[in-house]
Amino acid sequence: MERLQKIIALSGYCSRRKAEELIVQGKVKVNGSLVTHMGFKANFNDCIEVEGNPINPKEDKVYYLLNKPRGVVTTSKDDKNRKTVLDLIKTDKRIYPIGRLDYDTTGLLLLTNDGELTNFLTHPKNKIEKVYIAKIKGLITKDNLKKLCNGIMIDGKKTSKAKAKILKIDNKANSSLVELIIHEGRNHQVKRMFEMLGYEVLKLKRESISFLTLDGVKTGEYRELSIKEVKKLYSEIKD
Repeated sequence: MERLQKIIALSGYCSRRKAEELIVQGKVKVNGSLVTHMGFKANFNDCIEVEGNPINPKEDKVYYLLNKPRGVVTTSKDDKNRKTVLDLIKTDKRIYPIGRLDYDTTGLLLLTNDGELTNFLTHPKNKIEKVYIAKIKGLITKDNLKKLCNGIMIDGKKTSKAKAKILKIDNKANSSLVELIIHEGRNHQVKRMFEMLGYEVLKLKRESISFLTLDGVKTGEYRELSIKEVKKLYSEIKD
């Protein structure tokens, strides 16, 4: 017996957190009966439906690394009929992105049907490093760089300690190129960190997640992760 949200996550339908939301919202049935409370346990052989869709916890897992271009939304579907990251990947599996990148943000994005790995990579306690390169309007000061490293107050909560360094200062264009390394994934976090210091983000790209980089993957292209890479991701998860 396993917790229902874990079985849903293992099926690849969504992450464990999302599964918990769907259970509370009354969108999950087990053997025809509605389940709306946390702590419910089920067997892998039970008939489980999520939003009316039967799930298969034993489905083969797939893992993709995408170099997301600008002008593509990080969702499974878009009500404005914009191109989504799923439109860029050819697969017969039901996959979804791990975390998000804004419409105009580019770079590394992982997609999978492995809900367990999604939960591990997105939970702040596991401190998975993500490297961003930001082009900002204005000449950043060393004092503000230190503030980025120590944490910025956003919505009454301070961001965790980060790493930051100046890559380039362009006096003529009045802009700066900054590398920022964080291990959280709050909504629009990188942009808001700079904005709280008075800098507008002109361009933003995620260069890496943990040991995974964009090497050999052009903008708009993707590749599958190797078994070795998937195992290494799991091995880096902290207890």
